[in-house]
Amino acid sequence: MKKILALLFLFTNAILVGQTTVSGTVTDESGTPIFGANVYLKGTYDGASTNEQGAYTFTTDTTGTQILVVSFLSFETKELALHVSQMQGITIKLRENVDALNAVILSAGSFEAGENAKVTALKPLDIVTTASALGDFVGALQTLPGTSTVAEDGRLFVRGGRAEETQIFIDGIRVFTPYSNTTNNIPARGRYSPFLFKGITFSTGGYSAEFGQALSGVLELNTINEPDQEKTDISVMTVGGALGHTEKWEKGSVSFSTSYINLAPYLEVFPDRNEWIKPFQGGQGETVFRHHFTNGTLKFYTAFDITNFELDQESINFDELVRFKLSNTNLYMNGSYKGTLGEKWSIASGLSYTRDRSKIRVIDDRIQSNENSFHFKTKLKKNFNNRIKLSFGAEYFTTDFTEDYESPTVSQVDYGFKSNLVGAFAETDVFFSKNFALKAGIRLDHADLLKETVISPRISVAYKTSEKDQVSVAFGQFYQNPNANYLKFHTDFKPENATHYILNYQYVYDGKTFRAEAYHKTYTDLITFSGDFVQPNTHFANDGFGHATGLDIFWRDNKSIKNVDYWVSYSYLDTKRKFENFPVEATPNFATTHNFSLVTKHWVESLKSQIGFSYNFSTGRTYTNPNTNLFLGEKTKDYHSLSMNWAYLISPQKILYFSVSNALGFRNVFGYEYANQPDVNGTFQRMVQRPAADQFFFVGFFWTISDDKKSNQLDTL
Repeated sequence: MKKILALLFLFTNAILVGQTTVSGTVTDESGTPIFGANVYLKGTYDGASTNEQGAYTFTTDTTGTQILVVSFLSFETKELALHVSQMQGITIKLRENVDALNAVILSAGSFEAGENAKVTALKPLDIVTTASALGDFVGALQTLPGTSTVAEDGRLFVRGGRAEETQIFIDGIRVFTPYSNTTNNIPARGRYSPFLFKGITFSTGGYSAEFGQALSGVLELNTINEPDQEKTDISVMTVGGALGHTEKWEKGSVSFSTSYINLAPYLEVFPDRNEWIKPFQGGQGETVFRHHFTNGTLKFYTAFDITNFELDQESINFDELVRFKLSNTNLYMNGSYKGTLGEKWSIASGLSYTRDRSKIRVIDDRIQSNENSFHFKTKLKKNFNNRIKLSFGAEYFTTDFTEDYESPTVSQVDYGFKSNLVGAFAETDVFFSKNFALKAGIRLDHADLLKETVISPRISVAYKTSEKDQVSVAFGQFYQNPNANYLKFHTDFKPENATHYILNYQYVYDGKTFRAEAYHKTYTDLITFSGDFVQPNTHFANDGFGHATGLDIFWRDNKSIKNVDYWVSYSYLDTKRKFENFPVEATPNFATTHNFSLVTKHWVESLKSQIGFSYNFSTGRTYTNPNTNLFLGEKTKDYHSLSMNWAYLISPQKILYFSVSNALGFRNVFGYEYANQPDVNGTFQRMVQRPAADQFFFVGFFWTISDDKKSNQLDTL
């Protein structure tokens, strides 16, 4: 028995002698102990958790160099390669994980709207439930700060810039003709249906080096990666009808929508100020095909749009009505692929093609234009770790534009241009901590038509001052080639230039978002020309300049009042330019000094209804009165519009929808058309320019057929 006990003693002692004690303390970077951190030797079961003092201890029978792993929620996992004999009494400091939900966000100049955005100013639902938007995503974005109300135009005018200065991208690929064609006092609309997009990023300045050829803003539309179910949507409206369907399978899906709009029945009931020869008719079709591979997703998006109308409008300079006729066909195709290349690399690549054909008649003058444009882009991204990310890529744009003009007094004249542009960019995101981050990038563009190469540096910095708020600053150089209206007659230009300076403050907490952003933009090398309008013999120059300084404020709250969601936007803009045919530096007539929007949505459970209101206000816009010696020296009266909508759920999948724009019937004025010659008293007479209709009424029935028998189109109204 004594021999057995002796053998057991020797065996136990041998085990204890063969084991090594691993011990130490885990803290954060400030030295505060971390309680509950997991500490273990990689590839073994040997480990322990830290106590309230951050201390840990355990034994191991492994020998030699081992990897000690330390991990804890919201901190970066740390690995130390040491000999086990050196793993006693060490102190390990963990860094905060910058991928945490409450990490700092590089947000200067940008609003995000999407399910995956860390801070969401607008959701996809908001894009089309805004009463004043009338189902147009551009109309909803006009309720955000940084935009000016140019109601007769309908496009996005950002921070003192023309509409052409804001570019639109779908899945990162350029859209060359994003708006429908129209005529005087009838606003254009975005060509694309909102329900195909999962999210929107609207940048009013300071945007990524990935995007070029935009002086003032960038709008990114991202299509849905994968719908949640198969469904069919049927719409019957006072202005037409629509049909949409989604089909799913194991590794992909396809969604399509088609619509037909005809204003003839509506105009019979609610005539406007135009004399319609052929009321507006339009047909649209869209489809998105998706296929998922092991390491990525392929998408193919196609949109087709046909527009036709003919009308007569009054003009003070013609005794008879002015005839305007338009026929337009537009095809847009977009293919993109996003996926991973190994553990830390990813790729995003795509191409787009635009084919646009327009035939326009103004009185007896006829213009036929043809545009074929192509964009290809590839971007690679590497995450060195969760603190340093690098992206770089290249892209190619090409446009072939031709136009034919003829009139009874002029034989046919042909003109146009072919343009090729190559761009390259590189950008890095550096997170020094969860509270401090930097984005720095540079972009190069070479335009062969202009024989010019430009380099655009861009940088933004953000610092999180508390768990609820942060400040950020941004600086950037932005270049854009002259638009087709100039290039079709002249090509000896330099790119136009804008420099952005932005200071942003953002507060986000418990369903509330507040943003305040001050900015200053300077313009150089803007296009100037002689004469009243552009024509083949016009003299052009690049000697224009200007500035835009302002303050944008945004507040949203969807928690304080039960079943009520609202947001408030205010913008102040001080801008002047010397460009186009301006004789002096002046505030252009598309810029408004003060803009205010209030959007409210209320769900009434007892009525099974969502009721919405949208109020828009802007101060008057400049115009030139030839009876004075002031250029753009007078202003129109202020703009007001209160719009309302009501969506009633007849059943979970059937909705009856009503809306009215400018419900109070404000008599808004867009400007004035003056006579070319004075009357016998030496006075230039004028005619007021007003909307074609002060109000627009809409009624629709929407029916969804889906697998779950619950989904409806409330999120697309």
